[in-house]
This record gives sequence, C-alpha cells and structure tokens, in this order.
Amino acid sequence: MTNVTSLFSALWQDYVARLSPSAGKVHQLLSNGDELINDHIALRTFNLPKVGLQTLAAPFLAIGYKACETYDFEAKKLKAQHFEHPDPNAPLVFISEILVEELSLETQNIIHALVEQVPAHYFSTSDFLSSGRPWPLSFEEYQILAKESEYASWLAAHGYGANHFTVYVNQLEAFTEVVDVNQHLRDAGFAMNEVGGEVKGSPEVYLEQSSTMADKVKVIFTEGEFDIPGGFYEFAKRYSLPNGKIYTGFVAASADKIFESTDS
Repeated sequence: MTNVTSLFSALWQDYVARLSPSAGKVHQLLSNGDELINDHIALRTFNLPKVGLQTLAAPFLAIGYKACETYDFEAKKLKAQHFEHPDPNAPLVFISEILVEELSLETQNIIHALVEQVPAHYFSTSDFLSSGRPWPLSFEEYQILAKESEYASWLAAHGYGANHFTVYVNQLEAFTEVVDVNQHLRDAGFAMNEVGGEVKGSPEVYLEQSSTMADKVKVIFTEGEFDIPGGFYEFAKRYSLPNGKIYTGFVAASADKIFESTDS
C-alpha cells in the first residue's frame, strides 16, 4: 500500500491546498477524531492522445490498479472508466475525459492549443496528477469554454488534481444515512448539490451519493486573479449485491448529477 498511500497523500495535499480548502473542515466534522476512509477520487482530462484517460490511468495501473467498467455521458460529451486495486482498502479511482472532437471548433482550437504546449515527458511520472495546470490560460478563454462546457473550463483552469475526494459513509460511526450527513453539513453552513435530488441513487442501484457544492477558489489567469469553482467533497454509501459483496462500481445517472457540483 506504500505507493498507494504516497500517491493519494500527494493528491489530498494538493486538493485541500488548491482545489477544496473547505475539505479539511468537512473532514473534521465527520471524522470524530478517527481516520476517514476515502471511497474514491475523480480526475478529469481531455481525450487527446497526450493527455487522455489512459495517460491518467498509467500511474495507477503501475501500482496494481485494474481497469473496470466504462461509462458514457452523452449529454456532457464525456466518457469515463473506474479502476480498482486488489487491496479493498485502497480507494477506487474514477477517471473521465471530454470528447474534444464533439465540441465547437472555437472550443476545440483553444483546447488543442493548451495541450500542445505541454511536453510529453511532463506525464512520465505520477507527479503530474497533483501538479495543477501545465499551460497558461486567459480568463477570456476560460469564459469561452465555460459557455459550452463547465467540465472543459474547469479542467483548462485547474489542470490536474482531484476534482473530488469521497467519504465512505459505511464506515462513519456517527451517521448511517447519506441524508443525515447532508443535514449535518448543511447545519454547519455548507451548500449541498441538489441537482436531481440531494441524494443521488438508491439501495436498488447499490449506491447512494451526495456532495457539497464546489468551493470558490482564486486562480491566476493571464489577466490576473479570479474566483472560480474549485473542488468539492462527495459522500458515498454502498450496498451489498445479491452475492453478498459490496458494490464497487458507479451509477452513470448519479455521476452525471455529481458533475454539476462544480457549476458556478
């Protein structure tokens, strides 16, 4: 688990410092002094050869993760895949990529120009996963992308890092239901994602999820510093399959709504 631990530690440090500063407070509110189990992280990328889903998957595959189910999000023009480690205590990994060729020509041109600036060797070690944005970006370009795809603008602005970490609700001592976690956080002043209902999924699909709305964070663009949506914190409760094993996949209809936690 050492490689797994160090990789996720680097991702967590970047996530709390740069993308979701409030995650530390959420962590405190729910941990009760104990270590929280992270159900999964989610990473975003473009489906271009140099930076595609497989590029992000490579560091995880190198430490024993295996590719599992794939998912399609047609309305958002995304594809995704999740990865599992033989050690059941290792977090799941959910990686998505936006289908650049399905976007408008103006958006495609901006994205291609960004990616072309990054040398291929940038992706040769796992460090890139928590290293942020490897290209300069103007706020004007960010706004153009945001009009068409929140996902594309988020990725262009923040680069590489965990879009979210996820508390595994099953292991919480103080709460057994996702709805109770939500209320506890709402009482503490957090805004929850209510798109498609505050709890996405159900016991019937073996997974319930919820999330905070993304923090607003300061990001430097070529024109200066602007506040934009960063990362958020998710909460997942998993149910046993008929064979008695805990469900380890994802539900596309629920994930589709979770993506909207970063909408401004």
